[in-house]
Amino acid sequence: MSVSQRTARAAAAALCVMLAPSVARAADDAGRAAGGEPKAQACAACHGAGGRSTDPLVPSLAGQPPLYVQYQLIQFHDQRRKDVRMSPFAAGLSGADMKDLAAYYAALPAPPAAPPQDAEKAAAGKGVADRYHCGSCHMPDYSGQNHIARLAGQHNDYLVKTLRGFKDGTRPDIDGMMVESAAPLTDDDIVKVSYYLSTFSP
Repeated sequence: MSVSQRTARAAAAALCVMLAPSVARAADDAGRAAGGEPKAQACAACHGAGGRSTDPLVPSLAGQPPLYVQYQLIQFHDQRRKDVRMSPFAAGLSGADMKDLAAYYAALPAPPAAPPQDAEKAAAGKGVADRYHCGSCHMPDYSGQNHIARLAGQHNDYLVKTLRGFKDGTRPDIDGMMVESAAPLTDDDIVKVSYYLSTFSP
């Protein structure tokens, strides 16, 4: 075997070693998503078929980062967040159930954002998002990451309710970042940035 052949084989072997964890994770995620599908049937009554809610005060879950969904379920399970519908549901979930549900919703395509009907309000909301650097944590396309929620295309009314909750302390925050971020927002800021994010299309 020539030197070049040995080098090529060594490189291929190294690439396989590097890719193996990613392939294993992808297979695990797919398995969890498949396991989460039947468990999500009970969620559809509020969060909609395919994770696309039709209730403006209930969030769509499709396309949310898996860790975000998992952490919210943990908070409901542990009574750190309380809701008349979510708390009893989450109380019966195991850790594996939560991971399966999170993987299922993460694998679904996010709902498309409604086009803005008020360009001036959307532009003002963009100004708020830029001024407070919302994209630094939620990503520039507002798709979310890790335990941080996807905001693009989320219901306007839900975003308004959630930001008001962070500001007045009625919405628990897993690491304090959103309570701190919402503190300087005026209610006008909240209304405008929520409108912008609900109509934002990556």
